Amino acid sequence: MSTAIPSRSVNSIAIAGARKGTRRDSLTRASFVLPAVLIILLLSIFPLLISLFVSVTRLQFVPGGFELLFVGFNNYYKLLFGIDQGRFLGKFGTPDALGWLVLGVIALGLVYWVGRAVRRGRVTVVGLVGRIVLAVFLMSIALLTVSTMSAGGRPGTLWVTLFYVYVGISIQYLLGLGLAYLCAQHIPGRRFFRVIFLLPMMITPVGVAYMFRMVVDTNKGPFYPVWAALGMENVSWVSNPWSARAAILVSDIWQWTPFMFIVLLAALESLPVEPLEAAVVDGATRWQIFRHITLPALLPVSTTLILIRMVEAFKIIDLPNIMTAGGPGTATESMTLEGFYIWRALDIGGSAAIAYLLLFIVTLLATAYANLVRNQVAVQY
Repeated sequence: MSTAIPSRSVNSIAIAGARKGTRRDSLTRASFVLPAVLIILLLSIFPLLISLFVSVTRLQFVPGGFELLFVGFNNYYKLLFGIDQGRFLGKFGTPDALGWLVLGVIALGLVYWVGRAVRRGRVTVVGLVGRIVLAVFLMSIALLTVSTMSAGGRPGTLWVTLFYVYVGISIQYLLGLGLAYLCAQHIPGRRFFRVIFLLPMMITPVGVAYMFRMVVDTNKGPFYPVWAALGMENVSWVSNPWSARAAILVSDIWQWTPFMFIVLLAALESLPVEPLEAAVVDGATRWQIFRHITLPALLPVSTTLILIRMVEAFKIIDLPNIMTAGGPGTATESMTLEGFYIWRALDIGGSAAIAYLLLFIVTLLATAYANLVRNQVAVQY
């Protein structure tokens, strides 16, 4: 005699089985993801939190070992307003009439930029706060630049780092774009030059630094006959602040232009040919095709490329450390190199404070750049 199972019981059993299977699938997926999450926590987030704690402490040796003494924001105060201000921010001079005029124009431009966003009504409260913070930061950088470049002033490691980053990236992008555009043309020898242009990127930063250190040596370097023929055998590139910065900038451009070149070349060769052929049929010149078709098409790739390079450029340390040791004085010292020197002097808290200030600056500028580029790309497309 068979007993029929009610349909409600069958549905309950089916639902329970489905839930059990879903739970099993979730546990399976979590078991694959969990190791990666733990590695990220161990190698990234945990050291970040530890370094934040270290930045508000001071290393103090005690009998039998050492201890970290909590000092609050004293390490940050020391860099921004204390004894290390002259090294980090620089020595301030008195701006002349031209300097005040430049500052006034920049201030009006930033006020107009924030006010235009408010008048359009397209900005949220968070976006407005972000624009104000960015405007204050940019105005502070402008004031820092004008003050340290005035009579009696001297730039600090913050300004030197920004100089390396933005001047270097601008030249690298323009050179990389020009070389990529040339190698994308059907000209003889383009395959050979593609390999040659990539060689600097294959050399380690330390090797590049030592090579350019020998190049700028006008007394015993490999280019001594050239310097002697030009009457420059007794000229020292690294004794003048600007020539020393130029030497480091040239070496950095030489090393990282291939990175711009190879990415832009790949982007150029992946562009569709139909718009270019249509423009040629319509009688457009090469410059018009490049300006109105090629360059806008490269905008998404270019913005990502510049963002990646900008984040990496803020960490420059090998070139100024080996070529000039940050000299003359601190004229070529970057923020990362200053943090290294302070760490080597056992000021662990001060080094961590510099690292966090660098993190704040990079995050602020990268976020502002990403938002600005996102708006431009949205307008373009």
